[in-house]
Amino acid sequence: MKKTLKIGLLGRIVIAIAAGVGVGWVSPLWVARLCETFSTVFSQVLGFLIPLIIVGFVAPAIAEIGRQAGRLLVVTAALAYGATLLAGMVSYYTGDFLFPDLITADPELLNIEAGGLSIEPYFTVAIPPLMGVMTALALAFMVGIGVAFSEAAALKRGLVELRQIVSLTISGVVIPLLPAYIFCIFTNMTVSGQVVTILSAFIKIIAIIFAVHIFILLLQYSIAGLIARRNPLKMLRTMMPAYFTALGTQSSAATIPVTLRQAIKMGVSDSIAGFVVPLCATIHMSGSTLKIVACALALMIMQGLPYDAGLFFHFIAMLGITIIAAPGIPGGAIMASLGLLTSILGFSDAQNALMIALYIAMDSFGTACNVTGDGALATIVDRWMKPENAPPVAKII
Repeated sequence: MKKTLKIGLLGRIVIAIAAGVGVGWVSPLWVARLCETFSTVFSQVLGFLIPLIIVGFVAPAIAEIGRQAGRLLVVTAALAYGATLLAGMVSYYTGDFLFPDLITADPELLNIEAGGLSIEPYFTVAIPPLMGVMTALALAFMVGIGVAFSEAAALKRGLVELRQIVSLTISGVVIPLLPAYIFCIFTNMTVSGQVVTILSAFIKIIAIIFAVHIFILLLQYSIAGLIARRNPLKMLRTMMPAYFTALGTQSSAATIPVTLRQAIKMGVSDSIAGFVVPLCATIHMSGSTLKIVACALALMIMQGLPYDAGLFFHFIAMLGITIIAAPGIPGGAIMASLGLLTSILGFSDAQNALMIALYIAMDSFGTACNVTGDGALATIVDRWMKPENAPPVAKII
C-alpha cells in the first residue's frame, strides 16, 4: 500500500507563490482576469467571515474564563496581555528603525495593472458582512462577559458551537482555498511587474522577524529570571522541547502537554502550571503579534503609506484582544486579524493576501514563541501567587 504524500499549508503556499510567478510571466490577460475574479469573490467571503470569526472566537473565550479563579485569572490575563503589547511594540520600533533602509517605497506597488490596462474581474459577487469589525468586537465582549456572570448555560453552549462552526469553516473552506488565492494574487502581481520587488522584501522581512522573536524570548526569560531569581538561559533551555514541538504542530493547544511538563521541570508549581499554561495557550500571543505588526509595517513602508507609533499602538492593543482563542490551526491568528488590518490600517484585499502569505511562511516560529513564552509567564505568576490560590487540577505527571 502506497503512502500518500501530505504537503502542509506552508508547502502549499510556497508552491502557490512559485506557480503564480511562473504562470504570471507567460499568461495572457484573460488568465489574469480569471485570477482577479477568483480573488475578488474570495475576498468577499473573507470579509463576510471576519465579524463571525471575532464573535465566534472572542465571546466563548471570555465566557469560559470569565469567573475562574479570581485574582489568579486577573494576574495571568494582565501579564499575558502586557507581554503581547510589549512584543508588538518591540516589533514596531525594530521595523521602524530597520525597514526604511531595506525596503524601497513604491506607492503604486499593489495597484494591479498590466500594460496600462486594469485587470478587471469577469464578475463580482457582493457578500456584505453582517456587522462591522468594531461592532463585532463590542458584541463579543458584551455577550461573553454577560454569559460569564449570568451563567447562561444554554447561550454558552451556543457560543461554543458557533466557535466550532467558524473553526470548521476556516479549516474546511478558507484554509484549503488559501493557496489558490495566493496563486492568483502572485500571478497578477507578476503580470503587472511587481513580484520581484515584493519577493526581495519578503526575504528581508522574514530574517528580521526571526531575529526579533529570539530577542523577545530572551527578554521574557530575562525578566522571569530576575523576578524568580533563576538563571534565564537554563530556564529557556528547559523549555526547548516545547519550542520544537510547536515548530512541528503549529498549534499552541496541541503543544500544551509538553509546555506543561517543561514548566513544571523548570520549577513552576503543579497547580499554577496547570492553570496558567492552558490559559496562556489561548490568550498569550507575543509571537503572533510581533509577526503581524512587522509584516503590516513592512507593507505600509513598501507602499509609502503614512504611519506612526500611535496608530500601531491602537492596532496592537486591539490585536491582543481580537486574536485570543484563535483556532488551533495554521493561520488562525492572521484570519482573526484581517478585520483590524482593514479597519485600522486601511489594508486592501491585495495587502491582506500578502499578509496571509507572509504570516503563514513564519507560522511555526510565531507559535513556538507563544508557547515558549508561556513558561516565562508561568514562572512570574508562580513567584507572585501562592500555589494554594490556584484552582484544583488533576495530578500532572
